[in-house]
Amino acid sequence: MARALNAGDSQSVADARARAQAREALWLPWLGLLGFFVFWQAISMSGWVSERYLPGPLNVVHTIVDLTSEPYSGATLWGHLWASLIRFGAGFALAMAIGVPLGLLMGWYRWLDDVISPFFEALRFIAPIAWVPFAGLWFGTGIGGPMLVIFSGAFPPCLINAYRGVKYVDRRLVEAARTLGAGGPRIVLEVLLPSSLPAIVAGLRVAAGIGWQSLIGAELIVVGSGVGYMMVQGQLNVLTQVVMAGMVAIGIVGVVIDTVLERFEQHIHKSWGR
Repeated sequence: MARALNAGDSQSVADARARAQAREALWLPWLGLLGFFVFWQAISMSGWVSERYLPGPLNVVHTIVDLTSEPYSGATLWGHLWASLIRFGAGFALAMAIGVPLGLLMGWYRWLDDVISPFFEALRFIAPIAWVPFAGLWFGTGIGGPMLVIFSGAFPPCLINAYRGVKYVDRRLVEAARTLGAGGPRIVLEVLLPSSLPAIVAGLRVAAGIGWQSLIGAELIVVGSGVGYMMVQGQLNVLTQVVMAGMVAIGIVGVVIDTVLERFEQHIHKSWGR
């Protein structure tokens, strides 16, 4: 009986501790954000830095509200975001459509791995921003330039995670499929792809983050619209609040993209029991 009571007390303490940690997880992030904005506002109001170069958070929020309804550099903030998202979606979809199947095939066919790996290993160490001048020369300010830059950033994580997913597939599943008469393409589609899906989705999350960052770098140079372009125009006109409004918009959209993919990743892990 004493042991049962002690066990019950221990469980109660553990539950109380878990609830306390859950409450802290809810309010601590907001406390940190509040502290950051208070510090930012204090510096802006102190006069140490000119308001022209460091507008306060309230000024930036007011600018964001204005940009959502009043065009700046040819479009409202929504229009610039939409242009950026279209470019991002096109480049990311291309990276996913090529990187994931190629990674699966390289993980399964040794000869393909041997042929592509040397070229890929050299290519993936070229920073996406290094492709911007090349993209500008080839595509000018069209959608092709940003797509190339986004593809260069998002493609390696897509391929690498698909490749690693294949390498960690239980070999017994492959042997069972062979015993049932499945050939190479069928094994890739019906065994390797489902088993590698958690790793693939994790790679897509990384690829999306790099691709979104790469897009903004491209928009600073080779486009005529988008959030990055809006920020450049703000810089040229010494409108720091416009630049910072663009930075806030980029951060919020990036968090939304990552959160969606994170939820999808959690769903895949839960469904696959891994």
